[in-house]
Formats: sequence, structure tokens, C-alpha cells
Amino acid sequence: MEIGEKIKKIRELKNYTQDYMAQKLEMTQAGYGKLERNESDLSYQKLEKIAEVLKVSVEDIINFNEKMIFNVMHNQTGNGYVVNNGLSEQERKLYEQIIQQQKEEIEFLRKFIDQFQSR
Repeated sequence: MEIGEKIKKIRELKNYTQDYMAQKLEMTQAGYGKLERNESDLSYQKLEKIAEVLKVSVEDIINFNEKMIFNVMHNQTGNGYVVNNGLSEQERKLYEQIIQQQKEEIEFLRKFIDQFQSR
């Protein structure tokens, strides 16, 4: 998997749009899209900025492997999800960060809804 594809997968895991990324990186959406499609050269400095926006390390991007996330299949327990235990330490940390971020967003939204309903 090329670096642009890895960036795209991580961006999608974080539910960020190309527009959001482009805005944060102060570039056009079309220019950002070329980075994800590996149609444009990616400097290390730009990779550092992308990592910062995605809240991961450059190493996390470089070492990202989508196959280690989850294997979706029907198993004997019937829940349909089997965790692939082949996670590297960096990959595990990345997913813990994503989960923590989502928990914080949920908490923020709950408080926002409570404030809105109190009015």
C-alpha cells in the first residue's frame, strides 16, 4: 500500500473529509486528493503536517496496515467480528487514540445536547 492510500485510510477511520484535510493543510481539495492518489510528490514536511492533522505520528502513517484492523466474517459466536491479533504496538496505539477521540466527541455532544435541551 502506498503512502497516499495509507493517509486516506487513516483519514476515513477518523471520519475526516478531504475538504477538512485540505483546509487544515491550507491547500485545495483537488491538491490534497492528488496526495491521497499518489499523483503528487509528498514532502516529509507535508507528511508531518498531515500526521499532525490526523493526530498520529509519521511512523503510524508509514507503518499503517489496513489488514490488521478487523476481519469481518461470520464466526461461531455469531457476532460477525473477529479481532485480528496481529496488531503492532503502533497500530494498537493508533486505534486506541481513535477510540479515545470518539469517546471525547460523544461526551462533548452529550453535553451539548443537554445544554440545548435545558433552554
